Amino acid sequence: MKIGIISLGCCKNLVDTENLLGLLKENNIDFTTSYDDADAIIINTCGFIEQAKQEAIDTILEIADVKARTNCKIIVMGCLAQRYKDELIKEMPEVDRFIKIDEYKDLGNILSEVLNVKINNTYGKSTRMLSDKPWMAYLKIADGCDNRCAYCAIPNIRGPYRSFEMEGLIEEAKRLALNGVKELNLIAQDTTRYGIDLYHERSLYKLLLALNDIEGLRWIRILYMYPDEIDDILLHTMQKCEKVLPYFDIPSQHGNDRMLKIMNRRGSVKLIKERVAKIRSMFDPCVLRTTMIVGFPSETKEEFEDCLDFIRDIKWDRLGAFTYSKEEDTPSYDMIDDVDPQEKDRRLNEMMELQTSLQNDINEHLVGQTLEVLVEKYDGFTKMYHARSIYSAPDGVDGEVLFRCDEDINLGDFVFVKVNKVRKHDLIASYVRRN
Repeated sequence: MKIGIISLGCCKNLVDTENLLGLLKENNIDFTTSYDDADAIIINTCGFIEQAKQEAIDTILEIADVKARTNCKIIVMGCLAQRYKDELIKEMPEVDRFIKIDEYKDLGNILSEVLNVKINNTYGKSTRMLSDKPWMAYLKIADGCDNRCAYCAIPNIRGPYRSFEMEGLIEEAKRLALNGVKELNLIAQDTTRYGIDLYHERSLYKLLLALNDIEGLRWIRILYMYPDEIDDILLHTMQKCEKVLPYFDIPSQHGNDRMLKIMNRRGSVKLIKERVAKIRSMFDPCVLRTTMIVGFPSETKEEFEDCLDFIRDIKWDRLGAFTYSKEEDTPSYDMIDDVDPQEKDRRLNEMMELQTSLQNDINEHLVGQTLEVLVEKYDGFTKMYHARSIYSAPDGVDGEVLFRCDEDINLGDFVFVKVNKVRKHDLIASYVRRN
């Protein structure tokens, strides 16, 4: 049997897909990238926001056309299936099985029934199969969320916050390192909350200490850190662990206290600024990344200006933003969405223009500096290597470092380059030496 796999959505969803791949590989299932050769196609979907839902539906419909030609089985899992399973069964009879996230514990049995082959029920226990670059992996340390931000449906989709046992995470990280992983990116809906439910204290710092000792790992990066949970013990531990990068991904969402309150975000503008100041006092260099929501219900022009001032004051190294959109089953769904869509777009463009200007200034300070980079791609047309420094996470939004070298460099190697100039979000550099 040959199975095709399509993974949509975030890196947390990707880990679920990689666990699925590991399960299937352990059961001697063959994979194919050709739709027409597939006996079954499994789609792991996202259902977080409207754009993601539309992408998932379009993908299902595309695969339904494939089924009309080949009579392959279609299986849909993930957040969209979790959120809308009953409706989808009625609207998409072409799909042979929708699998909710809370059914993953029985995934092997479900797949055995649908595919008519024996698949052991060991999802999450089988060795994960990486689907992308073999030198980089995500380590999902928890699932679900308890924060209940007003705009977010994740708690309804993924359930309450559940930390994964530290011993299992350490063993998984060791396996990944033995298989060549050099960069480990810790992910969860809220990484800084890790351990509260299992160990009755924030335990991310303990996990970092253990991961830092694993031979073979070079970079450990933490994503999705809540500002009010970045405490001193975590900062001092990050400072102590030489493999843990000074990369702080802190979703702020707004720069006005009233807006933060109605978004149901913990903390305040003052707290965020204090944490950022503390980080900058302890780490040089450090990387600060955030996300913002523009046009949340009742956001005034003055409050939007407060947000711009907040961005100017902090000078985030990286910033992403998106316009607010209604999501059913969230507290903000019943709020009056009173910011005109065109005004939302205007505010978004103004914010991103400001960030581009600030980031250009920030990047210009890197000109002349020598950076260690992880080489990830070679472009034969431009004859340039594409790499990432500590300033860039692997999700493709932070920019790259591009350089030429007369020597052959293996992808996945660390080398040193000197930054010569800035090109938008990317840095243009020259090769210095191997690590």
